Amino acid sequence: MAGGKETPRQRMMGILYLVLLGLVALQIPDSLLDAFKNITESLSQSQTNVQTGINNTFDAFEKTKLKDQPERAKPIYDKAKQVSKVATDFTTYVEGLKKELIDVGGGYDETIHDYKGRSDMDISAHFMITQKHGEELRKQVDETREKLLSFLDEKDRQGVNISLNVVDPPRNGEVTRKTWQEATFGEGIPMGASITALTKLQVDAKNAENEIVKKILGKVDQAVVNLDKFSAVAVAPSSYVIAGQPYTAQVFLTASDSKSNPNITVNGASIPVKEGQGTYTVNTSKEGVFTWIGKISVKQNDGHTKDYQVTQTYQVAKPSAVVSPDKMNVLYIGVPNPLSVSAPGLPKDKLRLSITEGSISGSDGAFVANVKNPGTVKVTVSGEAAPGKTQTLGTSEFRVKRIPDPKAVFAGKSSGAVAAGNIKAQDKVFAKLENFEFDAKFNVTRFTLWIVKPRQDPIQLTGQGSDLSGAMKSAMATVTPGTRVIFANIVAVGPDGTQRGLDDISLLAN
Repeated sequence: MAGGKETPRQRMMGILYLVLLGLVALQIPDSLLDAFKNITESLSQSQTNVQTGINNTFDAFEKTKLKDQPERAKPIYDKAKQVSKVATDFTTYVEGLKKELIDVGGGYDETIHDYKGRSDMDISAHFMITQKHGEELRKQVDETREKLLSFLDEKDRQGVNISLNVVDPPRNGEVTRKTWQEATFGEGIPMGASITALTKLQVDAKNAENEIVKKILGKVDQAVVNLDKFSAVAVAPSSYVIAGQPYTAQVFLTASDSKSNPNITVNGASIPVKEGQGTYTVNTSKEGVFTWIGKISVKQNDGHTKDYQVTQTYQVAKPSAVVSPDKMNVLYIGVPNPLSVSAPGLPKDKLRLSITEGSISGSDGAFVANVKNPGTVKVTVSGEAAPGKTQTLGTSEFRVKRIPDPKAVFAGKSSGAVAAGNIKAQDKVFAKLENFEFDAKFNVTRFTLWIVKPRQDPIQLTGQGSDLSGAMKSAMATVTPGTRVIFANIVAVGPDGTQRGLDDISLLAN
């Protein structure tokens, strides 16, 4: 999760809010309620200030980057606006909760310039806890936080200050641990304190929006290439061409953009240039190795022209083809097997595949093979080397195997010591494939559970499927340190439809 240090103001507000909540447990004098009112007003002002800053950031971006670099800036700007929408939707939702809470408390009291029900310690608990609004609020906080963070790349999340978060308080001697919503809005919390807590969430959302919007809008400067260092590059779809097919290469500057159209020549002759890239095309009529030399002339800021040279070699040869499995050198039964196919000198959309046993689908060089029986199969590649002329380009042989057996696990382990509490908290047996490249899933269909306690008769239960039965859960609830939990006779079924007997799971509770 993204973290980041809180500002001194944020820390001060949080500490002061906790102190005030502690005092509430003793008494609720008007001075304390006035303090909550003052904090709420201060938080509301902070929210307004942050919103003003966000508006100014967008305004400045619109007048500069969006105006000067619309192609680069528009996608970044739209992404930042999506961030603002997520944050605004959340603050609007919280504002609705505040309004409902205030209305339940009798509205606003002009004589004290505060809410009439601010000292009532039942309104908040009934509205937020009994009526489940607090539970829904918690869900909205978690979802909003994840949505906001999803707009950032993984590396950009580090150090971003996202204080919009809810955490259950630590256990403090109670029999039942309080949830965040119970500690914030539950029994003994006056309505005025609840309004302050809701306002703080709105400020946290706006601060998060501000942080992420600035991070995203700053990307536009990273996208601009500083043209202070040039490298000449020539890129061809293939340097290996089938005889009779044309050879095509793109010649361009790595630091060029759509506004740059340098003069490009190949072997002394000018070639067409579009959006900074030159296209060099020459017919191939015989086999062999050929070399060409290009020159790219770029006008500098001082008006002078600087030349950059590039040399490229290509080979014209007879037809050939390469078929390679995307994941391993075998094909597996029961799962789609991706195959990448290339034939130097031929476009990928002109390639076709066939298989001796099974089926193949796909196009444009990306195919999927499905096989049924162990052994070997042959994959043949053909292509349209010339209009109306199809020829076989090559054949490759592949081994066909079953998917390996998975490993049965419970509480994340197949053997060894596991905390008794962790064992009791689990309710399902899993079959997991280790070190296997394909996304192949196995489902446990039956197993036998043994619970062996020291100096007691073993308990044996049989289950269907992967979930523990009610009787099993009851038995598991009695597990104490020193108890051995064993899952035996485990059977799982994978995507190939075959049943697999898996190794036993043996766990020792500690």
